[in-house]
Amino acid sequence: MKIILDVFGGDYAPSEIVKGAIFALKELNNDVIIVLSGSEEEIRKELSQYEYDKTRIEIINAKDVITNDDIPTLAIKQKKESSIVVALDYLKNNSDAIGLVSAGSTGAVLTGSILKIGRIKGISRPGLAPILPTINNENVMLIDCGANMDSKPIYLAHFALMGSAYMRSVYNIKNPRVALLSVGVEDKKGNELTHEAFKLLKQLPINFVGNMEARDMLSGNYDVVVSDGFMGNVALKSLEGMAENLFKLIKQSITATFARKIGAAILKPALKEIANKMDYKNSGGAVFLGIDKIIVKSHGSSKYKSVAASIKQVLSMHQSDLISNIKDDLSKIDLNIDSAQNN
Repeated sequence: MKIILDVFGGDYAPSEIVKGAIFALKELNNDVIIVLSGSEEEIRKELSQYEYDKTRIEIINAKDVITNDDIPTLAIKQKKESSIVVALDYLKNNSDAIGLVSAGSTGAVLTGSILKIGRIKGISRPGLAPILPTINNENVMLIDCGANMDSKPIYLAHFALMGSAYMRSVYNIKNPRVALLSVGVEDKKGNELTHEAFKLLKQLPINFVGNMEARDMLSGNYDVVVSDGFMGNVALKSLEGMAENLFKLIKQSITATFARKIGAAILKPALKEIANKMDYKNSGGAVFLGIDKIIVKSHGSSKYKSVAASIKQVLSMHQSDLISNIKDDLSKIDLNIDSAQNN
């Protein structure tokens, strides 16, 4: 089995990306090979710092890089020798390649995945789905968090179906609780999109538990939170900002006086444990659910541990037969409802 890694995507490429590959190799079975996509010369320079099983690393040379400043559709078509395009081509053309990880441009990864790999038949749009920690040591998936700024109700129905399949397959949750992100828990709350999506989600073969407010996302009371990409992205960035600023505020407060600094020394291990627990990058990247092969988009600021977690995430999805399970669940949808919503 081969997992492809875009070495030149992300803020800390290529050093942290290569380090993440080496770190992951130590924890993966010997039948897993990591394929590194990017400038072969620079990759070999980074690899020279480590001792590793050279039979488990392959390099595919790519001379170019797609940046966040590039227009995704044009870049995918014009920068054919970029690390992400070369990686996607390899994934498409090699049956033993099970998935891809990139910390590069979200737009480029999404556009390239659709153009090169294609959607699962029956899925209207893929959704970007990070796994977030909750206060009860479990996880919740948010789908979509930015792939689709303007969504139709059927998109959210497909997000719900795929999110439920993911949590059931990968986390072995027998009957995942699926909620719809809205401005209140009452059935009638929300806008036109959520009203129509609510009706569809009630008809799906999932455990739909109704509307949910953003403040309850990390409560541990839900396994999948469904949203359009705009609301989902706002909710995710709000959580990130709140956590970051809250820890800054705590740090300022507990170090304000000498007496507090003494207490801070006692509290430091607990605070670090909480910070580590609530850092969603520790569980890997966000999955592009709906693509016909496994694609994981790591956070742009990912360092080696997060990259390694994303690589292991690909393997976990492959071993749980996620894509086949999504296809099986799709076959249970009332196609009359599906076609009516698309029209």
